[in-house]
Amino acid sequence: MLILFDNGTPRGLARFLTGHSIQEARSHGWEELANGELIEQAEQAGFAVMVTTDKNICYQQNLTARKIALVVLEHSQWPMVRLVADKILAAVSAAQPGSYVEGDVPLKEQNHSISISPTKPPDPPSPDDPKA
Repeated sequence: MLILFDNGTPRGLARFLTGHSIQEARSHGWEELANGELIEQAEQAGFAVMVTTDKNICYQQNLTARKIALVVLEHSQWPMVRLVADKILAAVSAAQPGSYVEGDVPLKEQNHSISISPTKPPDPPSPDDPKA
């Protein structure tokens, strides 16, 4: 599948999108195009999916009857995008013409290996304790 990264999409994501052909808007000289023009150029060039970080694109553009699918990342911070690269790959691979998907990207790394176990409550104060 031919995929276009807009200017805000982290380049490192490309190596996680195995089985797809990735190109950047700037490699086509499209880095200065407004969203509507970028989408139009991408469709004419045969791109199936555009990955973007522009969360407002669905409000700024009429996406009805578009051929290109849009996968929108919440932000472009590569360390956090990398954590959900497998989910982005799934969204890109499942994209259908004209579809729109917003991918949740965490704002900070969360340790999912932490387990919380019940703890014993503190002992009640002793009657001989002067603080009691």
